[in-house]
Order: sequence, then structure tokens, then C-alpha cells
Amino acid sequence: MNPLQEYSSLLNRRHFLSRSAMGLGAAALSQLSPAFGGLHFAPRAKRIIYLFQSGAPSQLETLDYKPGLSKLHKTELPDSVRQGQRLTGMTSGQTSFPIAQSRFKFTRCGQSGAWVSELLPHLGGIVDDLCIVKSMHTPAINHDPAITLMQTGSQQPGRASFGAWASYGLGAENEELPAFVVMTSRGSGLPAAQGLLSRLWGNGFLPSKHQGVKLRGTSDPVLYLSNPAGVSREMRRDMLDGIGELNQQLLQELGDPGTNARIAQYEMAFRMQSSVPELTDFSQETAATFDLYGEDARRPGSYAANCLLARRLAERGVRFIQLYHRGWDQHGNLPDHISKQCQDVDQASAALITDLKQRGLLDDTLVVWGGEFGRTVYCQGELTETNYGRDHHPRCFSIWMAGGGVKPGIVYGETDDFSYNITSDPVHVHDLQATLMHCMGIDHQRLTFKHQGRYYRLTDVHGDVVQKILA
Repeated sequence: MNPLQEYSSLLNRRHFLSRSAMGLGAAALSQLSPAFGGLHFAPRAKRIIYLFQSGAPSQLETLDYKPGLSKLHKTELPDSVRQGQRLTGMTSGQTSFPIAQSRFKFTRCGQSGAWVSELLPHLGGIVDDLCIVKSMHTPAINHDPAITLMQTGSQQPGRASFGAWASYGLGAENEELPAFVVMTSRGSGLPAAQGLLSRLWGNGFLPSKHQGVKLRGTSDPVLYLSNPAGVSREMRRDMLDGIGELNQQLLQELGDPGTNARIAQYEMAFRMQSSVPELTDFSQETAATFDLYGEDARRPGSYAANCLLARRLAERGVRFIQLYHRGWDQHGNLPDHISKQCQDVDQASAALITDLKQRGLLDDTLVVWGGEFGRTVYCQGELTETNYGRDHHPRCFSIWMAGGGVKPGIVYGETDDFSYNITSDPVHVHDLQATLMHCMGIDHQRLTFKHQGRYYRLTDVHGDVVQKILA
């Protein structure tokens, strides 16, 4: 065959296959189209605010009260409790595993009577709005695979993040802002903290328009969003129009979905040049609002400021709002470090729930708070009267949720007297993900994406909706 004819034939075949793939994909998605506001059934939540506590808060110092440990303090953890559990490299060399009781008091709070640590007095004040789950568990024992599993449904990098799946399945409510927005903050509890990689809010194999957009706590909240010196908004519009025409020609010729995503991202960035400055301008917030969230909310990039920003994003219809707060990895000096971490998050987290509730947004906003695993009942390192540390513990940990789709004022799941093993109602990471998707109107088994010859979903091949916590 003539080389030019062969090349033309190749382009035509590629064009046909690309168009066919797009057509089949559109046909598949039409079966999942939101007939009543959700993909598969009526949703209770329109959006999720995920307050991820990176580094793993100790359940023993926060939400899982174990008064019997006072009599067992400094005694060896029984082998019958540990059951040969795999240990991390931090404590695998220890010859002694002394039990460390929490140094902090717990009190019953609210009408529900849930036990809450003195480190979280503001959360204790709104405990009747919370659904506390004490029976979370994960197969991952180290930070990176555990965080990756919580955020993407797999311990291996490369999968799409939860927020990307929400964007892909439900789309955006606001054309001026992305469907998925991310913020990070660094806690007061550690001089150094676990790093956060952008793949945790990446799109993986999903179209790139579904990746999370990070808002920074600086004068330029989104990198490269502002026009460079000498370029006016009108010049930017003309440039985008020209690039758009070229991309449209390429789309017609090759039918590549990536080209379509590129066009959409250019246009979103242009709209965000107006919407982001308005979003991040707190000048119209009242003094009462800052009293509610705390003075730290006036400091850009703080956890409190990010919680206030999360409420503003929820008001503007952003679908998935992800906050990461680092500094919970307390292998040593835990009493001092966790006190500072809780001070960072307690008032602002409770304020967010209260604020959403006052504005009528909590009914259709699902707020989640928790880390990647828990902490051991035994001490890592030296146990003294005033100091101790705790290692990673994947067998049980605590989280809380509030808002759209979950029952308020309940405690779900129980652990043994050592907060070491689950004794009732275990909730796997994939069960949590399936339940959160259910609250947003998504059947986690039906929202899939074909990649490299197989269909993927957030929950992989696992996950059951936890029906007992649903409102």
C-alpha cells in the first residue's frame, strides 16, 4: 500500500474506534444518568467534606474509652489479645509490650451519653449530631499504603481518588468551581509530619478534569491561575478562544476524549480567575463566625481557616471537599503532641458542623473525620508516669461522621477492653467507602471505569453498605 494511503487508513480506523469508544461510553453512562439527582437512587447527601487526619489519631485518647486499663497500666499485653499480630519496624524489636492507659479523662456527653475525651470539649458539645464508629479496620499497617487505601480504595498507587470518583459519577453543581477541591494544613503536634502526595487526590485513570484542585493557604491560592504581568483578561480570553478552535479541530479529527478534557480545563481555569478570589475573601464573614471557628480561622492555611473555607465551598455547590491535617503520627511524646493536635481541630471541626446546621446545609452535606488507622494500647519506647508513645494499629480505630445520610447521636461498633480487637460490627475501609457513596446516591458496585482491559471501581471487589448507621 502507498505510505500516504496507509497513514490515512490508520487515522480513519483510529477515528472510528475513538468515536465508537466514546459512543459506547456515553451509552453506558446513560444507563446511570441521574433521573432524580443521584446516579442510582435518591441521595441523602449532595456533597462530602472529608476531614482527613493524616498520621492516625489515637482512638484511646479521643473516642474509645477504656477505663479498665487503669488497673492494667504497665502490665504486659496478653498474648491472647495480641494474637501474633504483625508489628511495624518501630516496635517489632521490643521485648516488652507494657499497657499504657490514657492520661486523659473521658466524660459522657449529650443525650446520647457517648464517651468523649477531655481533649475534644467542643466535639463533646455537639456529640448528638455525630455518628461515631469505633470499629473501623484496615489491612494496611504503614502510613503510605494505609492513606492510599483510604483515599483511593487500593494500597497500590495509581488508582483514582474518592473525590475523583465523585466528580466522575455526579459531575459539578457549580460551573465556576471544580467539583473536587483539596486543602492541606500542618498540625502543632509534631516538629515533622508525614508528607502528602498529590496522587492522593489524583484522577488516576479517570479523565484528568476529575482530579482534585488544591487551594493553597497563600496569596496565590491556585498556582498559575493568575495572568502573568502584561496579560489582561481580554487577552487571555482571545488566546483561549484561539486554542479552543485548534483543540476542536483536533477533537473532530481524532476524537480523543483527552482533548475534550483539556478544553474543559482551560475554560474552568478562566472562570476560576473570578470565582477563587471571591471564594477565599473572608472579609464579609461576621465576627460571630470567627468566634465560632476560633481566631485561628483568620490565618490562611490553618485547619480552622480551611474548615471555614469548606463551608463556603459547600455553599457554592462543590461536590467533594477534602481537608488533610498532618501531625498525628505520635510514636513518642504522645500526651504533649496529641493535646496540640486536638487543640488544632476540635473547635473548628465542631464549628463546621454547627455552621452547616445553622445554614440548613448539614442535611445534604456529609462530614467525615478520621485517619488511616489507630494506635496500639501498648507503649512504644519507654513508659513513664507522664510520657508514652503508641505504634500503628490497623485492627481497630475510631472515626465520626455527621450530616446527610447517617444517623445522629449514635455509637456504632465495639472493641475489646484493650481497644485492640473488634468485638462487634466491624467496618472495613471499603465498607466505609461503599456507605459514603450510598449516601450520595451511588451504588458502589455499578460506578465503574474500564482501564487496561478490566473494570475498576473505588471499592475494588469488596465493600458492603453499613445499613445500621444510615438515617
